[in-house]
Amino acid sequence: MKHTVADLAILGGAPLFGDKVHVGRPNIGDRAFFFSKLESILDSKWLTNNGACVQQLEREVAQYLQVKHAIAVCNATVGLEIAIRALDLEGEVIVPSLTFVASAHALQWQRIAPVFCDVDEQSHLIDPSCIETLITPRTTGIMGVHLWGRVCDVERLSAIAERHKLALLFDAAHAFGCSRQGRMVGGFGRAEVFSFHATKFFNSFEGGAITTNDDDLAARLRLMINFGFAGYDNVVHIGTNGKMNEVCAAMGLASMRSMAEVVERNRRNHAAYAKELADVPGMRLLQYPATEKGNYQYIVVEYQAPAGCLSRDQLIDVLWAENVIARRYFHPGCHRMEPYRTLFPNAGHRLPATEAITDRLVVLPTGADITATEIAAITGVMRTAVRGGAELAAALQARH
Repeated sequence: MKHTVADLAILGGAPLFGDKVHVGRPNIGDRAFFFSKLESILDSKWLTNNGACVQQLEREVAQYLQVKHAIAVCNATVGLEIAIRALDLEGEVIVPSLTFVASAHALQWQRIAPVFCDVDEQSHLIDPSCIETLITPRTTGIMGVHLWGRVCDVERLSAIAERHKLALLFDAAHAFGCSRQGRMVGGFGRAEVFSFHATKFFNSFEGGAITTNDDDLAARLRLMINFGFAGYDNVVHIGTNGKMNEVCAAMGLASMRSMAEVVERNRRNHAAYAKELADVPGMRLLQYPATEKGNYQYIVVEYQAPAGCLSRDQLIDVLWAENVIARRYFHPGCHRMEPYRTLFPNAGHRLPATEAITDRLVVLPTGADITATEIAAITGVMRTAVRGGAELAAALQARH
């Protein structure tokens, strides 16, 4: 589909899509399997509290990730909070600012200061070379984030953590089904926390899991997700309600059975975007390592506007007018959100790569429901908008 600048909806044309096309539209797993599990749940009248579906999901996740323990939780944010507490973290923990704000909130919620570290400008992952200058006597841990399903330099992070006797935890919300050097994400550091939120390629409606190879830590985590109960009327540890319910677990089991199909569709979508964006000025599509397993869930573009062309935010405005709900993840960076911009007003001075990246990112729709034709249409709008240059930029400026 070819467009002229005048065709664009933001200048009065009809939107390209009648319905909005979103980043993070849910992938629906094996419906028949899910409904059969739902019938079993209702018949059993066991709706939560470590039921059969939760136990089965934990076994299947642990086996798939090749880890000893997978503890299902109600969502990844609560999973992070519980893992942080189980690891006895306090004081300060080093974490990237280029992440969903829950990574920082899970620390600050427990009165632990997130110390924001810069990222590598090419990979978007926490930069190990920046970490040691941030370590103080109050530092108790490092939280790496496997962003976009790309996996941190776990070897260098592990060496730093060991050298300084710090706990190493990973926010693996984006990285279910991904590997590094042939080893699945799930067993790195002391623990890793996954999100099974509806926007993730593998979902359980809401939910997540904490994974670890540490038997003692796993036992503590299991106590903590269920108020500290160790048997009937026997509370032996501080805890909260972090349990996953049976219906969410059933959806997770259904997603397990459709996962390979969704990953393959995502991979094809990524290849289609790569082909279509190759001739669009200023676009750099982030690639995934061809030698590793990946989920290809995120179509991440860095857009550096050529002279006289639209800004990143203007390009987003054009896409939204066409009902393509692209996102600026994770603009403007945690350090520029509250309460962190008030608590740490000068944090940006040590985060040049983060600040540059957050002003360039465009994340585009993918998933099981989008087609190659729709991808060609989305990228066609982007091509037209960028090449519209000064003419379109002036029209957009006039609208505002």
